[in-house]
Amino acid sequence: MAEFDLIAATGCPTGIAHTFMAKEALEKAAKARGLAIKVETHGQVGIENEVTPAEIKAAKAVIIAADKDVQAERFAGKPLVSVGVTAAIKDANALIDKALAAKASGTLSAEVASAAADDSAAEKESIGHVIYKHLMNGVSHMLVFVVAGGVLTAVSFLWGITSFDSTAADYNSFAACLKIVGGIAMGLMVPVLSAYIAESIGKRPALVPGFVAGMIAIQGLPVNAATGLIDAGGSGVGFGFLGGIVGGFIAGYVILGLEKLLVGLPKNLDGLKAIFLYPLLSTLVVGLIMLGISGPMAAINTAMMDFLKGLSSSGPIVLGLAIGCMCAFDMGGPVNKAAYVTGTALLTEALTAGVGTETYNFGTNFMAAVSAACIVPPLITTFAVIVGKKYFSQEDHDAGIVNFILGSTHITEGAIPFMTKNIWPVMPIMMLGSSIAAILTIFFGVHDPAPHGGFLVLPVVEGGGLWVLAILIGALAGGVLFVAFKKYDYDKNGRKVQ
Repeated sequence: MAEFDLIAATGCPTGIAHTFMAKEALEKAAKARGLAIKVETHGQVGIENEVTPAEIKAAKAVIIAADKDVQAERFAGKPLVSVGVTAAIKDANALIDKALAAKASGTLSAEVASAAADDSAAEKESIGHVIYKHLMNGVSHMLVFVVAGGVLTAVSFLWGITSFDSTAADYNSFAACLKIVGGIAMGLMVPVLSAYIAESIGKRPALVPGFVAGMIAIQGLPVNAATGLIDAGGSGVGFGFLGGIVGGFIAGYVILGLEKLLVGLPKNLDGLKAIFLYPLLSTLVVGLIMLGISGPMAAINTAMMDFLKGLSSSGPIVLGLAIGCMCAFDMGGPVNKAAYVTGTALLTEALTAGVGTETYNFGTNFMAAVSAACIVPPLITTFAVIVGKKYFSQEDHDAGIVNFILGSTHITEGAIPFMTKNIWPVMPIMMLGSSIAAILTIFFGVHDPAPHGGFLVLPVVEGGGLWVLAILIGALAGGVLFVAFKKYDYDKNGRKVQ
């Protein structure tokens, strides 16, 4: 069996770009230093290149570069450093130094894979990163439901905007089936988000209360309209995405609390705890809490959506600038995801409200602006490496060409390596290009009923030609500025590519 100096685990919320960019950066840095490394990736297809307990035991140190749960408890007792996934992309060498310098306390158990986590064995993570990691674990599991449901729903519109309605002239039974399936997938978005935030905190036992919390977030507290009293047969006001996040954290930490509370039970009752006590008690506690906070949460959710709608009344420039700057600020990080998830939440409301409503028009226009802003940064790099080829290394040139495919399919992360080399002024350039595309998309009145897919969903985008034009203008503006900066940098460094 091959032994490795370093063991690493990488994972980003979407499991598409950052995960493998971090892997490549760590492998490249380790190779340059003559170190053997094995990097386990937690991508969208699952765990690949999985490390074994024996490999963990033999390694000198462990590196976790992830914004999602990667089962860190396996590495208890090893020198360990845990950071966000982009830290490995930005400076893998520094990360390796920190890992090798870290100190471990305690000893490994006989079976490393099932060892309990020992916080003293690892460099302490910030509270912010811990919260972000749990949140992104939920988002990463949720996104595939959003993509599948959103695209299927959008495809159903190919037969007509009201083709799912049996009373409409353009009714088509297959289109109706597509919309039903897509709607079910979209409806699972919040429960899945909540459940996997909880799972990241409390592991598998937290899934049950997490799903229940997510369903309550969708439905709200049911009240009988006639009596004004709580009624299982009544209807409530859901508090959606925000409620799913809150419910996920509540469920996860309730499980941790129950584990401590029930720690004194005899060992032979562990099975009873797992299949009876944990699901029963956690569902009861979490369910009652979620019902209790449904009123305030619904009010907060409504206020947040009203704020965004109010921002739109300030005109395309204000709203588009906010969307563009958020999407290009960290290109796949927490700020980008905040904009994207807000877009998907508004789109869910839009599709529920139905075509022609004010809610539909706002939500689909907002989603179109978010998508445009996410597509632009990779296309900026493609334009730059083609027009200003001599200012870029061959590695950057190749990456820029690949970014055309990534950008066209709404994967923003491909532009990150270009930004990390020169955060200033590349980040502002990317933000400007994305903002231009978002502003023009709103100004042109483009409507996108699909939350993902990039140009693949162009046939269902209302105003698709203008949408592409807005994206190209944003990419062109950013590309010209990027080339100008690289030329300046090239001349400044004695005509040497940096």
